[in-house]
Amino acid sequence: MIEKWKETTGNSDIDMEAVAEFAHRKYGWKLPPPVSALARLAKQFSRAARQKTNHDGETGRPYRVYHAFPKDGDPQGRMIWFDIDEDHATRDRMWKSAVMRREQMVGDAVQLTLDLDHWNRKHASEEPIVLPNDLQPDVDWRLNGPEESAA
Repeated sequence: MIEKWKETTGNSDIDMEAVAEFAHRKYGWKLPPPVSALARLAKQFSRAARQKTNHDGETGRPYRVYHAFPKDGDPQGRMIWFDIDEDHATRDRMWKSAVMRREQMVGDAVQLTLDLDHWNRKHASEEPIVLPNDLQPDVDWRLNGPEESAA
């Protein structure tokens, strides 16, 4: 549908809302059911939970308070959230949350590598874009660099 929209409109910069409106109006593409008010509020709470930080009493460094892991057997992919400082923040829960977040990072790194490999091949006359996947130097820099970079 994106290709059809580009072909019809002549636009190369893609506005997904315009594509959706085009698909619905011109081709009768069915609109998904609206998200319930409760689901929207839950999403806002999840976003707020992801942003909530405290500072470690010993190091003074910030840490995320709330962490999440997938709710077992939930076909809707809902998450269970927990406060990292409370007793029920077990090693198992923290492990599940950390592994899930790491897998997201790995997935992003794999896709970025594939994207850059493709771009570099398509633009062979230009200087290739090469970004290392080893993020440890960047992490170390932010942890040990100027205070605002660690936050």
